[in-house]
Amino acid sequence: MKRKILISLICVIVLIPIGLFSRHISWLPKETGDALWAMMVFCFWRIILVKSKLQTVAIVSLAHSFIVEFSQLLRWQWLVSFRNTFVGHMMLGQGFLWTDLVAYLTGIAVIYCIFKVFEKELT
Repeated sequence: MKRKILISLICVIVLIPIGLFSRHISWLPKETGDALWAMMVFCFWRIILVKSKLQTVAIVSLAHSFIVEFSQLLRWQWLVSFRNTFVGHMMLGQGFLWTDLVAYLTGIAVIYCIFKVFEKELT
């Protein structure tokens, strides 16, 4: 269990700068950063749901990502103000896009497969 948490924590720490850096590589699609963000969300939830099945972590992560994306349709002043900060923008994004939902699904599918292999090796 400790190894699962450690691997997930390392992945969160590694994915954040990679995701931020990906926005500055012109030949990468913008959605790459969104997929990396969803992968980081998966790793975060893996830390919290360490005793749960990977499928559960994937479903919770996808739900989390979709809720964040759909929340971008809300125009509450306090929420818009928070999104205009660096932290708010990184956590909640700005501007709903259907393509982001595909990026989240792709990122979570990729990290799910990676974790499936790693966690199989741990047992």
